[in-house]
Amino acid sequence: MERDNAIGISFTAGSYLLWGILPIYWKFLSGVPALEILAHRVIWSFCFVLIIVIILKRKLLKSFFQVQISKKKTWIGLFIASLFISINWLTYIYAVNANHIVEAGLGYYINPLISVLLGVFVLREKINLLQAVSFAIAGIGVIYMTITFGKFPWIALLLAFSFGFYGLSKKLIKVDSILGLLLETLFVFPFGFLFLVYITMNGQESFLTGSPKIDLFLLGSGIATALPLLLFGIGAQKIPLYMVGFFQYITPTISLLLGVLMYNEPFTKDHAITFTCIWLAIVIFTVSNIHQGIRKRKVTTAPVVRGVSKR
Repeated sequence: MERDNAIGISFTAGSYLLWGILPIYWKFLSGVPALEILAHRVIWSFCFVLIIVIILKRKLLKSFFQVQISKKKTWIGLFIASLFISINWLTYIYAVNANHIVEAGLGYYINPLISVLLGVFVLREKINLLQAVSFAIAGIGVIYMTITFGKFPWIALLLAFSFGFYGLSKKLIKVDSILGLLLETLFVFPFGFLFLVYITMNGQESFLTGSPKIDLFLLGSGIATALPLLLFGIGAQKIPLYMVGFFQYITPTISLLLGVLMYNEPFTKDHAITFTCIWLAIVIFTVSNIHQGIRKRKVTTAPVVRGVSKR
């Protein structure tokens, strides 16, 4: 159990670290329309993951189809997951390339709260008092930032809800993470392919028509997309959803720093107040987890007192 928990924490934190620095990658494709980037992300992600499955998971893929082929719940869950992750990808690409990295960061600050609510109310997961306090403080920071944002943050909310429900669907279907990603991209592959055919016939395709750098980054979008999702898929199944939700603060923190320091987006007093609330919440949450871990170790390592039989 402890080993699974450690793997889950490492892989989940790693996925959010990679997602945090992805705006740098998408900025290299700022001249390409968001829908075209999304189509390439889907197609090359499918190809990349298919190669991994053929090399490492061929027997698992065969057994999956033998067992799951008639289970509608699994296929509906995979379809829903593919729908939510596609919405999330498209919204995020648009946000980055339209210079809304700060609002995208706000979305991923809101997202953990959505995950916590889904974990508690849908999956009946439990949190202790300190964890509840930490989420409340983080929620205050997010609500403050949302109110002071000045307009309805549709980008932020769409990112938050789409990824929150994607995480929930991954918890519910219990499919191997690599196979799950392969099948998710398979569902939307035909739409991406037909879209690229359409824009090619109309002379609007960016791939193989201009800069080799653009071609390279579009090809690499499969790895850039699939790698953090693979880490997330492995990690999210090994730890509670509320913990998954809290690790998501890594991504918006990195994204906001990139937006401010690299792309000159404003950092105001409101941002500072939100950051203070969220990092205070992270400290409380971490202390709670350490304390909980120490208590569990004491219980598992305590000597067992055996009863003495009377004669």
